[in-house]
Parts: sequence; structure tokens; C-alpha cells
Amino acid sequence: MSLYEKIVNKEEKVAVVGLGYVGMPIAVAFANKVNVIGFDLNTNKIEQYKNGIDPTNEVGDEVIRQTTVEFTSDSTKLQEAKFHIIAVPTPVNADKTPDLSPIESVSITIGKNLTRGSIVVYESTVYPGVTEDICIPILERESGLKCGVDFKVGYSPERINPGDKVHRLENIIKIVSGMDYESLEEIAKVYELVVEAGVHRAGSIKVAEAAKVVENSQRDINIAFMNELAIVFDRMAIDTQEVIEAMNTKWNALKFYPGLVGGHCIGVDPYYFIYEAERLGYHSQIILSGRQINDGMGSFVADVIIKKIIHANKVVKQSKVVILGITFKENCPDTRNSKVEDIIKRLNEYEIDPVIVDPYADPAEANLEYGVDLLPFDMINDADCVVFAVGHDYFKDLTIVQIDRMFRDLPNNEKVIIDVKSILNKTELQEKNYSYWRL
Repeated sequence: MSLYEKIVNKEEKVAVVGLGYVGMPIAVAFANKVNVIGFDLNTNKIEQYKNGIDPTNEVGDEVIRQTTVEFTSDSTKLQEAKFHIIAVPTPVNADKTPDLSPIESVSITIGKNLTRGSIVVYESTVYPGVTEDICIPILERESGLKCGVDFKVGYSPERINPGDKVHRLENIIKIVSGMDYESLEEIAKVYELVVEAGVHRAGSIKVAEAAKVVENSQRDINIAFMNELAIVFDRMAIDTQEVIEAMNTKWNALKFYPGLVGGHCIGVDPYYFIYEAERLGYHSQIILSGRQINDGMGSFVADVIIKKIIHANKVVKQSKVVILGITFKENCPDTRNSKVEDIIKRLNEYEIDPVIVDPYADPAEANLEYGVDLLPFDMINDADCVVFAVGHDYFKDLTIVQIDRMFRDLPNNEKVIIDVKSILNKTELQEKNYSYWRL
């Protein structure tokens, strides 16, 4: 009997290691079909899951309360599973080189608890070669087992889009790969249990690894192009959004928009590609240039804030700037690698300490990550400048009256509104003579 058949018959278990925005939805999905162990080192997170709380907001508290996932922070429980899915983050270091310590650490943990006949599937974003050249040797060393003989390895890049309620695990085609034909078919069949859209069998592990970094690098480059246009159009006094609206009337327009590119995918993955390319003697040109443009957008927005404050006849150091949003994207509580931080840092250089409001973010995480204290929206009533940095639905639904209440008693032309996400009604605000700017 194959491992797939044993899993379906609930004679063997699936283990999902790393229960964040990617791993937790995977664990919950599989638990609807088979027995699942959900492992994470973060004991506080595990306790929240056990208490029916979903800190990621990906599936909701009710689903967590009803799931049969066996949540644990005890690594020895992994010995009960034969199919391991690794979903830990792969960030970059301060110098933008890959930080492989999380995936190396989890490989050690898995290796110590690996049993014969197991399959280990990595979902973490890596550059081509990491799974076979770095992870497999660690698994062999820690387990004392031989890869290809005692256990098999595969790679299936995560494609979940945090905060997206439309494109979910079940309706996104899953790329799968294995070290050989047998492992590829086993991995494919296991994922087909939960992925209704089906799977794409990649020709090799390296192909699957490359596909992940390339698909996000492609998006990064396209957004960088729009960001560069926004910078130039700002100097030309042309509204970028109006240009995009006109351009998008053509059937083959790609419909990308300028913005802050953060998070743990698009803002990180290109650096993995760049690193491996340079290690092989090729200096990236297009991808690296795109990264440099996108990494500079926070400072660009901050400089615009300062210009608009000056144009409103304000004293820069005495101006109160309120930033709405600290998460890396809309309707998502994840604050990791948020480029709003770059706006804050740049404003600090002008001796402005902005106030941050974000009803979606966890105050403790925001403080730990960026050293900021989040304030409730209702406490804001004396702003000189309000920056809509993240397009949360909460902010989109604000009326002009609610927006106006955030400002101190000033003429409208001295109330500066910076709309990074272009979520407000430009015509309405300009008719009321607000000092309005959008990216």
C-alpha cells in the first residue's frame, strides 16, 4: 500500500510545520480529509489555535474551533507523521542576501524526528538548489537515514495570497515536484486531496523552486515600472492614476499599479534569484533595478509628505502626521516587511514622529517589529497630515466627515491628505479644497 493510500485510510498522518499565513490554511484544509498534526515553535500561537482563535484571519475563528488539526509545539509529535509539509518563512538579511536559518533550523527539527518511509515537502521560497543541496544533507545528518532509500523529498511552492478571500489554496493550481517519479506521484496525489484546481507536475525540484521566485520577480518588475512612472509623472504634474485608467482601456494592458511592495513574497523572493545569479557570476540588471526602485518608494512618499506640508504653509517639525496602516497589505494583519516602515524612518529624519493607526494589526507585533504604538482611530483629532498608506476596507469606507474629524481646526487647504493606495475620491476632496496627493 502506498503512503498516499495509508494517509487517505488514516493509517498515517500529515504534518504541517510552520503555522503562519501559509501553513495554517494548509493544515486546516488537509484536516478535512485526513489526520493532521500542526506544529509550530511559537507556543503562544499554538495556544491561540487550541482556543479557537485565528490570529492570521485567514480562515476565521469558527473554522479553527471546528478543525481536527492536532496543534502542538512538541516536536516529538512529528514522529507520528509520514508526510511532512514545511511552511516556514525565508526572509532576507540586512544586506539583502537570503536568510536560510529558518529553513535550516526546521530541517534539523524534522531530521531529528524523521522515520523511514517518510516524504518531506518544502513549500518555503528558496533559490534553485536549496532543497537538494542544503536541506537534504541536514535531514540525512540529523536522522541517520539515506535520502532516496529511507525517505523522499519534494518541493511545492506556496501560492496562497494572504488576505485574499478569492484566490485560495483550493482554487490555485499547485506546482508539485519530487526527487524521482515515485515521490512526484505520491506528492501530487496527496495535494490533489485539497487542491480542487489540480496540480502541475514540474520536471524537477529545481524547476519548481525557480518557478516560485520567477513568478514573484515578474510582478515585482511590473510594479517597479509603474512606480518609476509615478515618480516621473509627479515631476510632470500628471496624475498617474488617470494615465493608468486611460492605458487600461486597451485590451492587453497588464493592469499593474504603483505602490509599496513589502511582505514576505514579492518584496523578498527577487533577492533569492539575484543572490544565486550573482553566485554563478551573473549580475542581475532588470530584477535588481526593479528591487531598488520598489525599495525606494517609502522614502519617495515621505519626501512628498514633507513637500505638501511645506506647501500648506506648515512648520515641518511642528506638524502632526498620522499614518493609516502598518501592515504590508490591505485587510491582512501581517506586519512583516511592511514598507510603511520606510515612510516612518524617512519622516524621522525630518524630526517627525508620526502617529500610526491600524485596526487590523496586532499592537504587540507592531511594537515588537517597528517600535511603534498603535492608536485607536477615534483618538485622532489634531492631525496636520493624514497618510492613507494601506488600503484596508476600514479606511476605504471612511466618509469625508470622518476624515475631516482627524484634522485639527484648519482651513481645508492646510489639511494635507496623502493617498498612497488611491482609495479616495480625488474630485470630491479637491472640490472641498483639501491639499490632496495620490501616488
